[in-house]
Amino acid sequence: MNTENLQNDDACYRAMQARDARFDGCFFTGVTSTGIYCRPVCGVKTPKRENCRFFGHAAQAEHAGFRPCLRCRPELAPHSLVWSFQDATSILAHQAARLLDEPAAWSTESATAQALATRLGISDRHLRRIFEAQFGVSPLQYLQTRRLLTAKQLLADTQLPIAQIALVSGFASVRRFNAVFAEHYGLNPSQLRRSKPAAASRGGMAIRLGYRPPYDVPAMLAFLQKRQINAIESVAGSAGNTCVARTFCLESAGTLHRGWLTAEFVPERHHVLLHVSDSLHGVLPLVIHRVRALLDLDADPKAINRVLHSRFPDGDGLRVPGALDGFELAVRAVLGQQITVAAARTLAQRLVDGFGEAIDTPIPELSRLFPTPAVLAQLPGDALGQLGIVRQRQAAILALARAVADGQLQLHGGAQVHATVEALKALPGIGDWTAQYIAMRALRWPDAFPAGDVALHKALGVQDEKYPSRAAEAASQAWKPWRSYAVLRAWAELPAPVTIKKIATTA
Repeated sequence: MNTENLQNDDACYRAMQARDARFDGCFFTGVTSTGIYCRPVCGVKTPKRENCRFFGHAAQAEHAGFRPCLRCRPELAPHSLVWSFQDATSILAHQAARLLDEPAAWSTESATAQALATRLGISDRHLRRIFEAQFGVSPLQYLQTRRLLTAKQLLADTQLPIAQIALVSGFASVRRFNAVFAEHYGLNPSQLRRSKPAAASRGGMAIRLGYRPPYDVPAMLAFLQKRQINAIESVAGSAGNTCVARTFCLESAGTLHRGWLTAEFVPERHHVLLHVSDSLHGVLPLVIHRVRALLDLDADPKAINRVLHSRFPDGDGLRVPGALDGFELAVRAVLGQQITVAAARTLAQRLVDGFGEAIDTPIPELSRLFPTPAVLAQLPGDALGQLGIVRQRQAAILALARAVADGQLQLHGGAQVHATVEALKALPGIGDWTAQYIAMRALRWPDAFPAGDVALHKALGVQDEKYPSRAAEAASQAWKPWRSYAVLRAWAELPAPVTIKKIATTA
């Protein structure tokens, strides 16, 4: 068993006895007397120690013949993301797992060992060898568990037709879905479905998304609220109302899906309640994946704090805000070059008001979508100039839009980080700060580090050095592989009146 955060099985058993939510998703317990596997937070009576087997991933438990618990629901657990820069094969195996976690890769055409190996630039035989050594299962077994648990969540939390659940979970046919589901879980999908799924709100279905504590919810909402663009997002951070509402447009299999969502924190239960419009049903696993990234729900605070706590003791609950749409985040990063957060928000607001598509939602604050890459790619430079966007950033936005629209650039958690960062820096008007910021938030790279950030220099006390960027880079070596989190913690240490500005990011 490979559980990075727990030293041995006895430690796992103690965490399970305590129902410690900090270890949720870090391991799963298979109970030999029942044939069921559970999360550490499961509320059932604690089984005897001799009846427990511990697994680092749900796929390992299912490969060993255990079925998921219907009470604690393993599909609700945050994913276990392990990062290491010591072992090249481990890095490669975890990169493969990241690609398999991306729902966009679940289609039958791309979800093969050969296709995955090609993306990673290795042979499928080598991929299977390093993957099984790291996770104890093959890549396709790992993927099948991810698909099945996604389908199980949709069966329990939604009223989607079983045929639609089968397709959005990556199965080629309903017949194949029914057969695999029955083979693994001992019952067919209709038997598992609850008679009364979670209550819907404002016309959208409700889905629970778990996370590990501690989580500084006010800090996350304050970060998003400070950057809020009216008409496409609304962030509430007051007592009793901790909710993020968004419009959302994503492309899948050549089709644009437009809709809205709300994500409401339920801190006492360590989960987020997600409400999604009916128009996004066809891409629901992808929406769930993007929301988990937006709110950084899969972070493992224990692993991160082990590296960062001594330097940033007040930041244990801070998360790195992600993005629903990597292209949108990249455009907003370009607009934020060399100016304040407030000024960047003003420019982004003009962009949305001028070129964002109107959308009807039941939420009064939400009425537009962020402009798509195809729309911005066709704009003449003077159209952006009339919004007050300087020429250098006009060129950067147009180049970015064309690269994404043409499929040359992927800006999501499944993209290859280093190649994407270099591709970003090759575009006009995009330098290292912008590329690192995009990597941190859109690519979900936990070790991104914008060494040239002026606010970061001030927070680290290196602003008076002859070469502050080099000094910041040197200081950051001790925080690998969690430097993105170190950046957020450093920014949080700045006094409230400090204005965060960035250096020029011209390539």
